Amino acid sequence: MSTPTLSGPVARRDFLKFTGIAGGGLVLGYYLRSTGTTFAAEVVKPTAGMEFKPNAFIRISPESVVTIVSKQPEIGQGVKTSLPMIIAEELEVNWKDVVIVQGDLDAAYGGQSAGGSRSTPTNYAEFHKLGATARTMLVEAAAQTWGVPASECVAAGTAVHHAASKRSLKFGELVAKAATLPVPDAAAVKLKDPKDFKLLGTRISGVDNPKIVSGQPLFGIDVKLPGMLYAAYEKCPVFAGKAVSANLDTIKSLPGVKDAFIIEGGTNLTGLLSGVAIVADSTWAAFSARKQLKVVWDEGKFANDSWDEFSNKAVELSKQPGTTTIHKDGDVTAAFAGATKVIEGAYSYPFISHASIEPQNCTVLFKDGAFEIWAPSQNPGAAQTAVVTQFGVAKEKVTVHLTRSGGGFGRRLSTDYVLDAAAIAHKVPGLPVKLTWSREDDMRHDHFRPGGFHFLKGGINAAGKIVGWQNRFVTFGTMSAGRGPDTALSLRPIHPLDAEQFPAKFLPNYQAEQTVMPCNIPSGPWRAPNNNCFSFVMQSFIDELAHAAGRDPLEVRLELLSQKLSGGYDAARMTGALKLVAEKAGWNPKKFPKGQGQGISFHFSHSGFIAQVAEVTVSKEGQVKVDRFVCVCDVGSQIVNLSGAENQVEGCICDGIGVAMFQELNIERGRMVQSNFTDYPMIRMPDAPTKIEVHFLKSNTPPTGLGEPPIPPVAPALANAIFAATGKRVRQFPFSRADLRWS
Repeated sequence: MSTPTLSGPVARRDFLKFTGIAGGGLVLGYYLRSTGTTFAAEVVKPTAGMEFKPNAFIRISPESVVTIVSKQPEIGQGVKTSLPMIIAEELEVNWKDVVIVQGDLDAAYGGQSAGGSRSTPTNYAEFHKLGATARTMLVEAAAQTWGVPASECVAAGTAVHHAASKRSLKFGELVAKAATLPVPDAAAVKLKDPKDFKLLGTRISGVDNPKIVSGQPLFGIDVKLPGMLYAAYEKCPVFAGKAVSANLDTIKSLPGVKDAFIIEGGTNLTGLLSGVAIVADSTWAAFSARKQLKVVWDEGKFANDSWDEFSNKAVELSKQPGTTTIHKDGDVTAAFAGATKVIEGAYSYPFISHASIEPQNCTVLFKDGAFEIWAPSQNPGAAQTAVVTQFGVAKEKVTVHLTRSGGGFGRRLSTDYVLDAAAIAHKVPGLPVKLTWSREDDMRHDHFRPGGFHFLKGGINAAGKIVGWQNRFVTFGTMSAGRGPDTALSLRPIHPLDAEQFPAKFLPNYQAEQTVMPCNIPSGPWRAPNNNCFSFVMQSFIDELAHAAGRDPLEVRLELLSQKLSGGYDAARMTGALKLVAEKAGWNPKKFPKGQGQGISFHFSHSGFIAQVAEVTVSKEGQVKVDRFVCVCDVGSQIVNLSGAENQVEGCICDGIGVAMFQELNIERGRMVQSNFTDYPMIRMPDAPTKIEVHFLKSNTPPTGLGEPPIPPVAPALANAIFAATGKRVRQFPFSRADLRWS
């Protein structure tokens, strides 16, 4: 799967001339900068007889084939289909005439990361302008060809039409003329009215689906290059431990092995770590030799860390005020003193793995002092920078090709697996080397969703209203060289668009405190970072307080939303989502017999307002069956691809159930105990809801992504439904640890 690449840095003019070789085609490029500024590209005049090649974002051939570059990494969230749909909508092209290609890392495309559900909001407006500008030029080309005003011409169906004369020209017939026109000013470009959209909001199948279902190469793990070698990399089971020695001579003598060596690595837990590399003529040979590898490790000072130790320490720390006050309104001590009831609850969740179906992998060719990289990365720019920094090479000496990723969930925002492969290839110059992690590597050397502990107290007055709330949060901090712990999870929202976590600013007396326990376990973002944990805690405890007050949990939530004190949280949008989900679900928890129940929750994150209702059946033996999930999403004014959007929500719900019900990693002797799906169960088909209903509530705000916002409310909706069915409150992930038997 070799991909043609540029061998070094090119100027904008040269980039266009190289990649937009103009065989009678219209070249139009826009360069999206991180600042959001749009720059019009120069127009390259067509040259007869030249071969056609795709260009930055739009390429139209004389045959009216429209090629659109998808610049964002495709990790299963559907952007390779949905973002080009935006361009195609404004361009007025039939979808059947569109060919989509994946863009490699290039400054010409602007930002190319896929994280934080930001691919849609950061590109939506600019891609509309991009398509509309191309349409405007094609319309002008047709008008000049016919000698009529452009205002009399309309683009539709990959052609321009003149109603008065009943003439039309296909886009391919206009490219030569359009290529001679200047790019119009932004003021001259008119965007379509959303009411006239023909493509956006419809269901479009993923462009890669035929290749996926037929097993054709798409993913990083599919990369195959001439003369390629294959590598395995053994790291210390204790994080940041170092390889002291290994039986390298024995390994080198094994069948198929080309070389074996120790890589020193550094102290950055999420960077290049020490290990032993084995390079062979096949992955099988490398993995087989690895089974005979014997390494002496310096495990370091964290080799005795354990989850039980962390849990006991957290309980001790909860008995004293937190070291940092994150949020404080009013006086919780006075509120509790005057409350009719004071309820306490201790919630916790473990470390978990990203567990992508495709394990980490990367192919690197190091030749003539330059790195060429093929990687299923969510953040190719960071991968390039990491290699530049690690090996002291110039940026133009590092080329990154993007492959499709078999799941990311935040894990592939990290660059460690790229650095591993680059370090190995650096030792074997001149030949491409593919590094493949085993499933055990992937699970035990993840950058984990960290665990945490919340010790909550809530006060209720005689009217059944919540009058005080205290959250003592004990989290983990990863030790950094020369510094104290970097907080893995924080009560402060980590996403710039997320408001202070609910119910802060909705209660007159609210206090959140945080204490950090140092550890040596690398952590990283997992879908809806922070929010995926905190929603479970907050929305479950609201339910506890509602039931203690003898009130409907929906009523209590609506009451809280109505009394926002300050801040940017849009309570009206959340109220709308909550009311609609109650309506669509037929909210009436009293209608269910014992053993069945409804649970409700909501959460705001990544600019999405999500409300959910879960319905479950719990057998007397404690087995949970999720019968139904109803979800309402307010993610802005426009759903781009309805099929993809529904798929994202359904996937979030299933993933959220799996994490809540089954997933946990235990820590013993400074290492992860679980290593594969045999001892780290994922959600299976029988565990998925029998029915999932997805509803979209449009609001007058720019659209956002859907890869993360639906995740946080899943666990609390499920936990609250289990309580309604059994009377048993689940306060710990995974729920499978709880005894849910009832009689």
